[in-house]
Amino acid sequence: MRVDPGRPAGSISLADIVSRLGGRVSGNSDVMVARVSSLENAGPDAITFYSNPRFKAKLAQTKAAAVVLSAAAEGLTALPCIVTDNPYAYFAHLSRLLNPDRVAVPGVHPSAVVAPDASIARTAEIGPCVVIGAGASIGDKSIIGAGTHVGEGATIGDACVLHASVVVQAGCRIGARAIVHSGAVIGADGFGLAAENGRWVKIPQVGRVIIGDDVEIGANTTIDRGAIDDTVIEDGVKLDNQIQIGHNCHVGAHTAMAGCVAVAGSARIGRNCTIGAAAVILGHLSIPDNTHISAATVISRTLHKAGTYTGMYPFDENAAWARNTAHVRHLAELADRIKALEKRLSDKESGDG
Repeated sequence: MRVDPGRPAGSISLADIVSRLGGRVSGNSDVMVARVSSLENAGPDAITFYSNPRFKAKLAQTKAAAVVLSAAAEGLTALPCIVTDNPYAYFAHLSRLLNPDRVAVPGVHPSAVVAPDASIARTAEIGPCVVIGAGASIGDKSIIGAGTHVGEGATIGDACVLHASVVVQAGCRIGARAIVHSGAVIGADGFGLAAENGRWVKIPQVGRVIIGDDVEIGANTTIDRGAIDDTVIEDGVKLDNQIQIGHNCHVGAHTAMAGCVAVAGSARIGRNCTIGAAAVILGHLSIPDNTHISAATVISRTLHKAGTYTGMYPFDENAAWARNTAHVRHLAELADRIKALEKRLSDKESGDG
C-alpha cells in the first residue's frame, strides 16, 4: 500500500536524493523535486529517467526538473541529472523514496472476526470484515486489508501487506515483507483427481503453500496447495496478475512471471528465471536457473540448459495463416521428399544415377 501518487510526500533536493541513494549529481544539486514522472508527462516539480535510446527525442522535449540517466547519456540534456549505472533500478528506489509505504495503523477493526487463539501482533493492522481463523498468526507491522480471509493455522510474516479480499487457506505460510494483491488465493485445492470406472475421484490435497520473504503476488493469482508435499515459492519471487501455479510446484528464488502464466502441477522452476506473459509450463518437468521463457511459449519438456526459449507462432491474416498452417502439418512429409531429392541429386552427380 502506498500514499496517493497524486499527493507528493514532500519536496527533496537532488543532493539529498544522492546522499540517500548514491549516484552523483551533474548540474544544480539544489534543484527540488516532489514526484516522479514519465519523460512526456513530467512538469517542473518532477524527476524522470532515461534508459532507452528510443526515447532520445522525448528526453530533448521533457519539461522535468531533473533526469536520472547513465554517464553515457549525460551529454544528451542540459537539465540537472543524477548519474548512475542503472537508471531504471535507481528510478525504482527513487519512486519508493517519494512514495513511501503506508505504515500500519495498529488495531483490529470492530467488524473483523478473529478466533480467540489467533496471534495478532500488537503493531499489526486488521481491516474491516477480515476473518482470521483458529491458530493463525499475523506478524509485526503487517496490514490485512478489508474482507481478507486468513485460514486456520496460517502464518503471515512481519511487514506484509495483504490487500482487500485476499484468501490464505488453512496451514499456509507467507514470509516477511510480502505483498499480496486483491483476489489472490493462496492454498486452494490442487487439481488432484483419479479416474475410476468413468468417474473422477477427488484426491485430498493435504500439503500447504510455503512462501518465502519479499514475495509479491498479483491480483487474482492462484497458488494451489500441495497434494501431499508442499507447494513452495522461494524468496524474492515476483508473480504478476492472473497467474496459476499448480499443486506441488517449486519456484526458485527471484524468479519473475508476467501475467497469465500457467504452471501445471509438480513443475520445478529454477532461480532467477523470467517467464513471459501467457507462457505455459507443463507439469512434472524442470527448468534450470537463469532460464528466460518468451511470452506465449509452451514448455512441454524438461530443459537441461539455461538460455532463452521461444515458441510463438506468428499471427497473420486468417487466410494466410490457414495456408501456412496447412503447410506446417506436412513438414515431415516435405522433409522426407527433400531428403529423397537430395539423394537422387547426389547419386546423379556421383554417376550412380
